[in-house]
Amino acid sequence: MTGCRIGKNDLGNYSNVKVATPFGGLLVKTNDTTAVPGLGLQDYPGAELQLAQSDSGATEVNLSLGSLHLRINTASYKSADSPDKLIAFYRQALSRYGEVIECQDGLPVGTSSRTPEGLTCDKEKSADFYSDNPNQILLKAGFKQHQHLVAINPDSAGTKLQIVAVDLPGHHLFW
Repeated sequence: MTGCRIGKNDLGNYSNVKVATPFGGLLVKTNDTTAVPGLGLQDYPGAELQLAQSDSGATEVNLSLGSLHLRINTASYKSADSPDKLIAFYRQALSRYGEVIECQDGLPVGTSSRTPEGLTCDKEKSADFYSDNPNQILLKAGFKQHQHLVAINPDSAGTKLQIVAVDLPGHHLFW
C-alpha cells in the first residue's frame, strides 16, 4: 500500500513497533527503564520496575486515526512495603487529578461509590484493570476520557503495583 510504513526494533526482551499510514498510525513501545513517560505519577520510593515478564515492565501504546487518539501507558513495580503504605502514597499522588475512588473486587471501599467526574468501581466496565486477586485495591482518579489507575496487589514478599494512564477517544476535559 502506498504511503504505509512498518518498523520494528528488537531490543532484547523488548521491542518497539511503529505503523504509519496516510490515515494515522500505531506505536507500541516496551521499555526497560525506570523513567516511564506519560504516567503522570511519580514512582513509589524504592519500588523496582519489573522487567522481562510477559505482564510486567513498562508499555506505551499510541493510536491515531484522524481525530481519534488513544494512549495507554503502563508500568509494573514491586515494593517490599505493605499495601497500606502504597495506598496512602498513591491516594495522595492521584488527588492532583481529582477525587480518588478506592475499589476492591469491583466494589467501592468507603462511602464514595462515584467520583464527581463519573468514575466508578464497576468491574464490568473496567474488567481489564482488575486481577483475579480479590485482595487487589484499585485506585482511580481523573475523567472517563483521561484516567489514572493504580492497582495494588499484596504479595508474599511485599506488594505488586501497576500504574496505568489512559487517554480515550471522545470529548476531552482539561484541568
